[in-house]
Amino acid sequence: MRYVLDTNVLSALMKGDRRAALRLKAVSKDEVAVPQPALAEIAYGIARLPRSRRKDALQERLDLLRSELPRVAWGDEVSASFGSIKAHLEKKGERIEDFDAAIAAHALASGAVLVTANVNHMVRVPGLVVEDWSA
Repeated sequence: MRYVLDTNVLSALMKGDRRAALRLKAVSKDEVAVPQPALAEIAYGIARLPRSRRKDALQERLDLLRSELPRVAWGDEVSASFGSIKAHLEKKGERIEDFDAAIAAHALASGAVLVTANVNHMVRVPGLVVEDWSA
């Protein structure tokens, strides 16, 4: 695996963002993976919506992404990376959301590039390599 996709990239793909879709098509499926926390954030966003065609459409798009993209396992290495990230940033007074730290931890533990539109936020994580597919 070479790339781990952040929540905002999944959201862009679900919205049909051409740049993100073209970039995803340019890499092999075995080079890309999705961390469970990113899927959880998307599922939460959909669950908050009232029953509607829009909600159903978003759920279908999420189901399609889940069927097409492999996952990054949350193992001991990810947990260790998560703890290190949170402690390091907290000491610097630069806390980030737990889901963001967890997603970054998946990329770090996997030795992968985190694909995110939130580059300014994620570059604070030591050792994390980030790439923006929306640029």
